[in-house]
Amino acid sequence: MELLGPMFLKLGIGVRWHPRVQEEKSAPKLGSGNENEDDRGGKVVVSSYWGVAPPKVTKEDGSPWRWNCFRPWETYEADTSIDVKKHHETKTFMDKFAYWTVQALKYPTYLFFQRRHMCHAMLLETVAAVPGMVGGMLLHCKSLRRFEHSGGWIKALLEEAENERMHLMTFLELSQPEWYERALVFAVQGVFFNAYFLAYLLSPKLAHRIVGYLEEEAVNSYTEFLIDLEKGLVENRPAPAIAIDYWRLPPNSTLKDVVTVIRADEAHHRDLNHFASDIQCQGHELKEYPAPLGYH
Repeated sequence: MELLGPMFLKLGIGVRWHPRVQEEKSAPKLGSGNENEDDRGGKVVVSSYWGVAPPKVTKEDGSPWRWNCFRPWETYEADTSIDVKKHHETKTFMDKFAYWTVQALKYPTYLFFQRRHMCHAMLLETVAAVPGMVGGMLLHCKSLRRFEHSGGWIKALLEEAENERMHLMTFLELSQPEWYERALVFAVQGVFFNAYFLAYLLSPKLAHRIVGYLEEEAVNSYTEFLIDLEKGLVENRPAPAIAIDYWRLPPNSTLKDVVTVIRADEAHHRDLNHFASDIQCQGHELKEYPAPLGYH
């Protein structure tokens, strides 16, 4: 079947465009409800497939849901009672290697950002969102190769990656990175993705331990952020709407509340990755122990 030009789905009174593979050379003109003009030539293009209209999503109070990146059933209340001071003791050579690897990565970023917490947080989240995606992807492929279940770990790691990405999307509502910070993210993410991919292939238990210590540093970083907010060194601005909906925060929440719930998320990721490493260090596979799902 020949693929026609840009496909569009009618959503309410607006039109959202979805590019198709090949553009139709000529298309018959339909009624006003089924047509749109091509920006390049002014001609009318028609879709060969209209898809399924998305359901109307509303909040609990009946008001329209404004976010496409997450849905109401994906929101949650962060467990801020979690222990943010917990530290996994370095008992083995692998633990020490993982710990000092993270320390070596930490100091250059602290030197570069110093007290610019917002910029530091954005860089941190672009890196922290990588391990869950890499680990989830590799476990997914392993599950397919071996024709076996994962014990929920694929979902747990992908949830972690998505949660870290939402942290970044939240901070972008408050601040925009400079061009050199974007360039730094581009370089750091490329190197870290490939390095972590290789580490997970060689030793998943080491990879999870590294992330566990990385999340410990993230918790410490957000604790310093909160201290400066309390001292008035950082403006305690109103929380962005995306944060209020995602974490089910009160309408009058502030940046301090947002940082508090993000720190709780990082503490949860810390525990999840140390737990995953402990399972494998004791000679077991992740699938033997249920993944801690349901937090997000």
